[in-house]
Amino acid sequence: MRELRSLLAAPSTWLMLGALQFVFSWFFLARLDAFLQVQTQLALIANAPGAAQTIVAPLFSTLALIMMMLVPVLTMRLLAEERRNQTLPLLLSAPLSSRQIVLGKFIGLMLFLLLPIAASTGMVLVLALGTPLDTGLLLSNATGLLLLTASYAALGLYVSALAVQPIVAAIGALATLFGLWLVEASASVGSFWHALAPSGHFQSFNTGLLDSNDCLYYLLFCIVFLLLAMRRLHNNRIYG
Repeated sequence: MRELRSLLAAPSTWLMLGALQFVFSWFFLARLDAFLQVQTQLALIANAPGAAQTIVAPLFSTLALIMMMLVPVLTMRLLAEERRNQTLPLLLSAPLSSRQIVLGKFIGLMLFLLLPIAASTGMVLVLALGTPLDTGLLLSNATGLLLLTASYAALGLYVSALAVQPIVAAIGALATLFGLWLVEASASVGSFWHALAPSGHFQSFNTGLLDSNDCLYYLLFCIVFLLLAMRRLHNNRIYG
């Protein structure tokens, strides 16, 4: 929990959270206003999309893109900052295995990232006060966003284990995630390159579909990059 406490103690962290919530609130109110303006026309259409389809799904797509830019900023300090401050040898000399160090930092970061995800989900739940809300679609989007964010955090943690400077770790992780996003956007649906990118697997959650293949992909993605980060720390411990 040391990592979580350090994140919560940093003023810059709360500034980022406030900025994220402001941006999400602005998009939420903009989508809500657009829905209210066309609500009378939608009432005349059979099987017209409701508030969930017109507000929830686009909002979580936007939040997924924001997370792609936010997570590298948070992961850059997990290990790269320890190396820059020359506290990594002290951490490696502690009676902790590489697995415990990596998982501790990963879990601490994910507990922190639950805050904006839960706050955004709670904001959308307010819609239930004025209109029937497809809670299944909302929960599917929240679950998919959590898994997508976990994959971003695992990759960012590995890049942080490789880098010497935090800013290099942030740029490296962001460039990798942006490259995967471009590959997914340009590849045809169902192709190998489309299946390779984490953002491509979020689309089924975004439409309300809980696909076990997508869940398995995110699990394997996180495991692979966490194991790579553990291996990197193990090599640092042995070879210095």
